[in-house]
Amino acid sequence: MATVSQPGIQTIPTSAAGTIIQIDDVHKYYDLGETRVHALRGVSLQIERGEFVAIMGASGSGKSTFMNILGCLDKPTKGRYLLEGIEVSSLSKKELAAIRNRKIGFVFQGFNLLSRTTALENVELPTLYAHISKEEGRKRSEQALKLVGLGDRTMHFPSQLSGGQQQRVAIARGLVNRPSILLADEPTGNLDSRTSVEIMDIFQKLNSDGLTVVLVTHEPDVAQFAKRSIEFRDGKIRRDESIHDRPIAADVLKNMPTLED
Repeated sequence: MATVSQPGIQTIPTSAAGTIIQIDDVHKYYDLGETRVHALRGVSLQIERGEFVAIMGASGSGKSTFMNILGCLDKPTKGRYLLEGIEVSSLSKKELAAIRNRKIGFVFQGFNLLSRTTALENVELPTLYAHISKEEGRKRSEQALKLVGLGDRTMHFPSQLSGGQQQRVAIARGLVNRPSILLADEPTGNLDSRTSVEIMDIFQKLNSDGLTVVLVTHEPDVAQFAKRSIEFRDGKIRRDESIHDRPIAADVLKNMPTLED
């Protein structure tokens, strides 16, 4: 079981050796003026190492709140969250930042790339906060871009890249610190159908190499590429099932028309 060399952070045994995420009776309240919103209502689940999970639900269902807690961007009001055996529910902001930087990679719908910075420099950004040398950060960034098929685009600026290529840069940035889990929030929301499948192909390949992937999406066509689907409604999990007949993105791409067709 992994540990983090930060004061006050302890590793707790999870209920299963392969469990990477364990959520126990998590509640989240938001106070909006005189109104108190109960965003999550006693959510409990486990995600095993190497799973590919799609989180679904309508606006207001609680899926985004849940994703923020998974990503250590927010803390539960009540309940427990263990990430690789580390109880992150009660950590300080500084400790949460250390966990995020070392264990979690993020991919967002809007790419969030710096426009005046090359693809390589965008990918390097997370390494600036990691305890690695500049040379190692550059090496990892080049490797991450090669992994997503952009080894020949390292010096290109975002304006010189297509939407799909920009999202690939964002994925490489999420991978550069070699996280335990990759969290993707509507990563195909700004992309056309073919490019969306190309991005899902990358996620499937990363997952087949052992990376745990958690994807938030409102699109059933995107969720079908995961191995497991969890649906939120009114702050609770309403459905949690394995996807047995999921398509392989690479096979779907073979049968999709290209722009020239």
